[in-house]
Amino acid sequence: MSMTTTAGTSIREQLPAAIYRLEKVTRVYPQKNRRIQALGGVDVEIREGDFVTIQGPTGGGKSTLLQLLGALDRPTSGVVKLGETDLATATNTQLGLVRAREVGFVFQGFNLIPTLTAYENVDMGLEPLGLTAAQRREKVTEALAQVGLADRADHRPGELSGGQQQRVAIARAIAKRPRVLLADEPTGNLDEHMRDEILTLLEGLNRDGLTLIVVTHDSAVARRAHRRLRLEKGSVREL
Repeated sequence: MSMTTTAGTSIREQLPAAIYRLEKVTRVYPQKNRRIQALGGVDVEIREGDFVTIQGPTGGGKSTLLQLLGALDRPTSGVVKLGETDLATATNTQLGLVRAREVGFVFQGFNLIPTLTAYENVDMGLEPLGLTAAQRREKVTEALAQVGLADRADHRPGELSGGQQQRVAIARAIAKRPRVLLADEPTGNLDEHMRDEILTLLEGLNRDGLTLIVVTHDSAVARRAHRRLRLEKGSVREL
């Protein structure tokens, strides 16, 4: 029997909807005369508004899992659902739309174009959406303001600190207003002070409703998440 509140609504019904549902997910890479298993039967559910960190040893499958969540790769077998879309069986066109509209990416190395300004770097992330110039201008301006860089829009990456460069990268990821932000070691190149600034920014975005999934080696980062997952030898367990 399901538990209910006094209003008769089940507790399960009150939980946020699942944004990701992974069932029996494997990823195997052929390599010469052998097969490398990066993921070996992963089952996990992530709900709207979660802040989840993924930890584990190097080579344990963390980046592979993030690529599957971001529609950058397909599993060898299993189900990877983002909402109602199974990323394992979706067409390449559908996967392209997911990457363009629903998922934002942030990486350890920032991945900014050094010859472009902060504004132009953020604007580039909106190119696949087919927006008007006015719509893009509004979204870029809003995103830079969200990360506290409205006054640095005309600065190039070389004129910004590491923390500011990562803020630009985050602005680029959130300008399209994605459903989920995937971050691969987003504080790995930053000192402790800048790390805490970026974490505070990400936590604020999460409080505003953005689902956040972060791969990290840093336990100080992981401790600030709602949920901590450990991926080791291709299997996931909750910490």
